[in-house]
Amino acid sequence: MEFDFTKIEPMDRYRLLTNFIGPRPIALVTTRAVEGHDNGAPMSFFNVFSHDPAIVVLGIQPRADGREKDTVANIRRTGEFTVNMVDMALSQTMLICGLGAESDVDELALAGETVSPGVQVGSSWIPASPCAMECRVERLIEYPKRVLVLGEVVHMHVRRDCLDAEGRYVDPQTYQPIARLHADNYIVSDQQFVLKPPRLEDLLRRVD
Repeated sequence: MEFDFTKIEPMDRYRLLTNFIGPRPIALVTTRAVEGHDNGAPMSFFNVFSHDPAIVVLGIQPRADGREKDTVANIRRTGEFTVNMVDMALSQTMLICGLGAESDVDELALAGETVSPGVQVGSSWIPASPCAMECRVERLIEYPKRVLVLGEVVHMHVRRDCLDAEGRYVDPQTYQPIARLHADNYIVSDQQFVLKPPRLEDLLRRVD
């Protein structure tokens, strides 16, 4: 089947993109509301795009009624946000934060989640998260129905049990993040394996 993305409806593009580009890591984004309470929202249009500088990107669309989401409004006002990675222990918090509560609701309190103040930014982070990244906005790229938020990671909190004994690499037995597939389907990275590439010299010798 062929799909002309210049002609099909936006929701058809969404369905195809999110069905085939996956699993997508989930960012449980925490920001500071204008009233001072915490705001939490899960984002599956998220990834890391650079390490020097350390840049992560969020893709955020408006609410169904066209209003700007609280996360975007808070990011515009403060220039800060925190990305909390999600594992099974945080899955219920993630779902509660995605219910679309109004701006005066503290979703993290609603979920009964413990938070801690940021070290370099004003938004809170979640100690139960395997990894939380404090970010400052590097730039916003505006589209009519989506904002791309480029954030520079300025501080990272890592749960000690998620790293190996040397504290250099993740321990795959412990760090098993949840990622989104499509609709209400998710996957957890609990079956990891190693793939070693062939030697380039051997391949070149084969074709000579």
